[in-house]
Amino acid sequence: MFSKTDQPESNTESRPQVGKPVRIGDLLLDKGLITQEQIAQALDYQRNRGHKKLLGEILIELDLVTEEQVCETLAEAYDVPFARISPKVTDPKVIEMLPREFLEKHLVLPLFYVQGKLTVAINEPTNVFLIEEIGRICDCPIQIVAATLKDIQMTLEAHLPNTNIFVIDDIVDDNENNAMEIVDTQMVDMHSLEAAADDSPIIKLVNYIIFSAVEERASDIHIEPDDKTFRVRIRIDGKLFEKMKPPFNMLPAVVSRIKIMAGMDISERRVPQDGGITVMLNKHPIDLRVSTMPGKFGEKVVMRIVDNRNKVASIEKCGMSHDLLKSWKETLHRPNGIILVTGPTGSGKSTTLYGSLNELNDPTVNISTVEDPVENSIPGVNQFQTNDKAGFTFASALRALLRQDPDVVMVGEIRDPETAKIAVQAALTGHVVLSTLHTNDAPSAVTRLFNIGVEPYLVAAAIRGVLAQRLLRKICTRCKEPMSIDEHTMRTIKLIAGEDYQIDTIYQGAGCKACRNTGYSGRVGIFELYIPDDDAMEAIAKGAGLQELKKIAKASGYRTLADDGLDKVKAGVTTVEELFHAAAMH
Repeated sequence: MFSKTDQPESNTESRPQVGKPVRIGDLLLDKGLITQEQIAQALDYQRNRGHKKLLGEILIELDLVTEEQVCETLAEAYDVPFARISPKVTDPKVIEMLPREFLEKHLVLPLFYVQGKLTVAINEPTNVFLIEEIGRICDCPIQIVAATLKDIQMTLEAHLPNTNIFVIDDIVDDNENNAMEIVDTQMVDMHSLEAAADDSPIIKLVNYIIFSAVEERASDIHIEPDDKTFRVRIRIDGKLFEKMKPPFNMLPAVVSRIKIMAGMDISERRVPQDGGITVMLNKHPIDLRVSTMPGKFGEKVVMRIVDNRNKVASIEKCGMSHDLLKSWKETLHRPNGIILVTGPTGSGKSTTLYGSLNELNDPTVNISTVEDPVENSIPGVNQFQTNDKAGFTFASALRALLRQDPDVVMVGEIRDPETAKIAVQAALTGHVVLSTLHTNDAPSAVTRLFNIGVEPYLVAAAIRGVLAQRLLRKICTRCKEPMSIDEHTMRTIKLIAGEDYQIDTIYQGAGCKACRNTGYSGRVGIFELYIPDDDAMEAIAKGAGLQELKKIAKASGYRTLADDGLDKVKAGVTTVEELFHAAAMH
């Protein structure tokens, strides 16, 4: 046994002095926050309903005081600082000092770690045992501050990816009068629907969906109705993950809230609509491109996230090999001609084009773009956005742009014969024209131009190079490990590369918290660059077919997407499964 002078030093440097229990009702009364009659009302409520809740909780439930007032009053009584916290004032690395399971179970929040002392926000400043446990786990002195449960939950939601702390029941409880049910019928009162969409629980839910998706680096948000339920999914690194399943009767109000934010017509639910939202996150604008589509069980909403905090990447950071990057730069600096980037939707074409424009950007060069929409702003580049309703199409914009004395023109996409023919004419009259096409590989861009209606001899004269690309998920560097090549994997590799291909070691991600247990984090591009030589030019001018063009390209050392992908598999950047998925789609 220890005497008072021999007790071991505690890791809890600051903890409440717990002596005679305080009476929260008396404290609130002394501060003039409630009356004696209101205390009696709360006590009667407690007795009549058989509540086991504390008096302070009942006073909050009856809306006689706020959670903040009760928490601040208790903090003063126990000589503990009171703090109003938010995600902005918290260091994410400090949160990791306590296990996630502990944070979710006890709802405590590590705030700062300064000079060996950890500051922790806690909702129960009288819980000495919990405070002692925090000190034991972290093995350092603990400074306690009191904070509301609401603030702690909100901050944990922001900093714990895919957390289950966000309780959808809180939103349902706010709608005990079933106000949401009025929007679940065919005959909807639009005033009621708009009021429901402006209700704070709906606003809170929509804000949370957007905020958490941006924080988790999602590219898209999907709100999808089904029979008696609806789900929210987010796309990260090209894959969809389910985020939550709110109650179905909230769907119309959630959709209406998003429509109001995007400037859409909430009364029109029978036809697709498009709109846009700009939200501020930590003083930075985030653009959301919103699309709605009527379905059997309600409207589906997809929001594409364009994070303007992401600067335009240089072409060196796109993932090209040294030799391919050198050839691509040489192609970009040709004095004229068409240069194309091809691939399916979501393959990174825009990122490559923006990086290429950065490479060409110079005060002595007039660069202009026509886009739908303008995804990123590039200083020194003239960027124009099409408006089909006003007749400002790719073709009309490109035609007008050529009267603006450009040196380099970037057209977001060649979609129709008119745009294609104008682009070719611009290339033949001394301009460099960059654009995109949707084709499976680089040589297919030539035959695609034939199919659009451009004469083969004009294609041969104008085209300078075609870059095809895909995006593959990268192996998570935190859980990366070597793996043995089994028979099935080797067959997959040989299916892609041929029977003679040899490889000794490949890698995989074991799965960890940082990568959501997927084994992947981030994406990397794989590329193939087709630069027609003299033989290819002659074949193109004669209108040669795709197989003949590929045969000529292969004879000149042409490397395919699969070749580049296998190089990245060997280097431990990605996996065979990712490459096979891209090759199968190819």
